[in-house]
Amino acid sequence: MLNLNHAAPPFSGITAYQKGEFKKISLSDYKGQWLILFFYPRDFTFVCPTEIKAFSAQEPEFKKFNASILAASTDSEWSHKAWFERDLPEVNFPILADTSHSLSKAYDVFNEEDGSANRGLFIVDPDQMVRYALISAGSVGRSVMETLRVLEALQTGELCPAEWKIGEKTLGKA
Repeated sequence: MLNLNHAAPPFSGITAYQKGEFKKISLSDYKGQWLILFFYPRDFTFVCPTEIKAFSAQEPEFKKFNASILAASTDSEWSHKAWFERDLPEVNFPILADTSHSLSKAYDVFNEEDGSANRGLFIVDPDQMVRYALISAGSVGRSVMETLRVLEALQTGELCPAEWKIGEKTLGKA
């Protein structure tokens, strides 16, 4: 069971597609930095590429906050390669191939009915603790700008009101 403010479910040696290559990815690769880990249902779909492109466009902003982006679906690395090379060549971050479903099950986003991952997003801090989790309907794309806002708010270490933006007054320490 995934719990906020507890250790992120570890994973190691999962094959990812990234810019024409396959590589093995582990959670420990991201120790010491923030990680935006998001799951999407399937390659070659309609809503998923809008999110993936939006995360790709904002990747430089996430990097300013010492955050890396990592995506995952239950499709194979070969499916990722075909789709990303054809339709998403601008994407630089790795795309995990969770063909064993172990990752999507560990993060409580596995859809038993069709074997896909539900739309889930997790922010993991530099100590590899889950600090934010969002699971949403597959038909609705997530707001990348809201993810960036939440990351910025978490990094203040303070209480942040609704609609808070960087540079605005916080509510102070918890």
